[in-house]
Amino acid sequence: MKFIIEEIQQTDDQAICQIIKDVGVEYGAIGEGFGPSDDEVLTMSKFYNKRSKSMYFVAKIDDVVVGGCGIAPFNDSYEVCELKKLFLLPDSRGLGIGRKLTEKCLDFAQSQDFKSCYLDTLQVMNSAILLYESIGFQHLDKPLAGSEHGGCDVWMLKHL
Repeated sequence: MKFIIEEIQQTDDQAICQIIKDVGVEYGAIGEGFGPSDDEVLTMSKFYNKRSKSMYFVAKIDDVVVGGCGIAPFNDSYEVCELKKLFLLPDSRGLGIGRKLTEKCLDFAQSQDFKSCYLDTLQVMNSAILLYESIGFQHLDKPLAGSEHGGCDVWMLKHL
């Protein structure tokens, strides 16, 4: 199945918000301490487009948003960025979209001169963890200081 990846636009906000919230429910990432509850989810384009050294990409099949992934400075760091909110609709998984979104984000991070990329996720998101490992993310014993997602139980870092 053919898909495209492009920078988020305001017209994508409602669709990606719903995807993030629905997939959050699917994996039990509900409430405080989980990405789907972050304020930015309501207007992703506004959050990423106004923030320096940040970018959010959406994936589309037949012009319909099926997922997305972003990159932003971790705690306003100029050296560490965070891979944020990689969420895909169930029917769009297994097509290489998650890998392509992640690679696009990491390419952007390198272009912004970040030295490493952090992420946090949930142990139940097995396929995402396998993807991150295959791209070179290493497991950490604990979250980086300042991580805002206390509900997550997997923390990873990749040197860029």
